[in-house]
Amino acid sequence: MSKPPITENVLAAKADPRANARVASGAALMAVMMIGAAYAAVPLYDLFCRVTGYGGTTQVAAAAPGAMAERMMTVRFDASLNRRLPWRFEAPQKAVELPIGESGLAFYTAKNLTDRRITGTATYNVSPDKAGYYFSKIDCFCFTEQVLEPGQSVDMPVSFFVDPEILPDPEMDDVKTITLSYTFFEAPNTAQNNAQQETATPKG
Repeated sequence: MSKPPITENVLAAKADPRANARVASGAALMAVMMIGAAYAAVPLYDLFCRVTGYGGTTQVAAAAPGAMAERMMTVRFDASLNRRLPWRFEAPQKAVELPIGESGLAFYTAKNLTDRRITGTATYNVSPDKAGYYFSKIDCFCFTEQVLEPGQSVDMPVSFFVDPEILPDPEMDDVKTITLSYTFFEAPNTAQNNAQQETATPKG
């Protein structure tokens, strides 16, 4: 049985081992660059969302400018939990109406339904997504982790306003209601700490 013909490329590769080394080095360098780009993409994407309001990402401000127009905006409050977090989390006040530019204050409530300390962290966004650029928070419980003792309940404030820059934007003329949504998760370090405490607890 005759052997298949040996191509010129195979002969060239056998003749020059350095070519294979260069190809391998190039592939390794490309892999490192792709990994680096993946890590860089996370903070860059977060910055992009905060600057543009993409995906309903809100803004942060030091203070509200005060009512700048007679146009009113209704702000609704939504609360949800990750199914693994054994808390009760809700917004007792379902909505508030306020002039654009004027600061508003709302409270969310949370209660730890377990017999152990739990640290929670909240993610947030607004809808419609395009309103995120004009919705600013002055103070918010979502800026820090929330630690609840067994059975503890807490009222958590959020201070906000709708930026008057929304007024001249024709794409926002149809926006009459903005929904502010929060979802609570158990902080990653909590489960680890609990596992360590359980391991250290003597059994008897």
